[in-house]
Amino acid sequence: MVTGNAAHTLNLVRHFSELPEHVQAAILQVAVCRSYEAGQVIFLQGEPADRLYILESGWVKSVRMSPDGREQALLFLHPGEVFGDVAVFTDVPYPGTVLALEPVKLWSISKLEVMRLIRQHNELSVAIIRRLSERILYYVSLVEDLSLRSVEARLASTLLQHAEEQDGKLIVPRRPWTTLDEMSTRLGTVRDVLGRVLRSLEQDGILHVERQGIFILKPEELEVRANR
Repeated sequence: MVTGNAAHTLNLVRHFSELPEHVQAAILQVAVCRSYEAGQVIFLQGEPADRLYILESGWVKSVRMSPDGREQALLFLHPGEVFGDVAVFTDVPYPGTVLALEPVKLWSISKLEVMRLIRQHNELSVAIIRRLSERILYYVSLVEDLSLRSVEARLASTLLQHAEEQDGKLIVPRRPWTTLDEMSTRLGTVRDVLGRVLRSLEQDGILHVERQGIFILKPEELEVRANR
């Protein structure tokens, strides 16, 4: 039986959890544990893509930087996510910078080991193809959101996706790094525009912003705004 934190992390990953035990064991034999503090860079945009990463704990973000220093968020990743894989398999530098948003523990596997494993285990190849296909669909949706949907619609959709029930109330919990600037980056807008949208939704009685998070008071109306 495969045991340990790395095994638990592997079983958090969609599709990897379905791998036969001997394939999981082969992955764990070459996985290296690494830790990062909040704000630390895991890898930089443009660096050689030499490792694939599996996130065990904490959140990270992947961003692209414009020449004038503006960020465009690509992904916000939580435990059980894989990143660095696109660059590893396309043999190009990392397309974005990945930073730890809070203390992070992850497992990394070198590109050479990854390529060896997928040649030896067809089941792993299929799992990776499925994950990469899902990532493509995510980016198709992201392009659609940024080009065709308003900031209000993007915000409403994001809030509904991350809402959870606490004491009979629907809330999007606030993490220590969840600032207006971070939310703006995530939604592809700027702080002032996002602030106006939040105030408008609050004035309409659809949500209420507090220190611990955003309470969704009228989820049905927020769904309407998400689909405009």
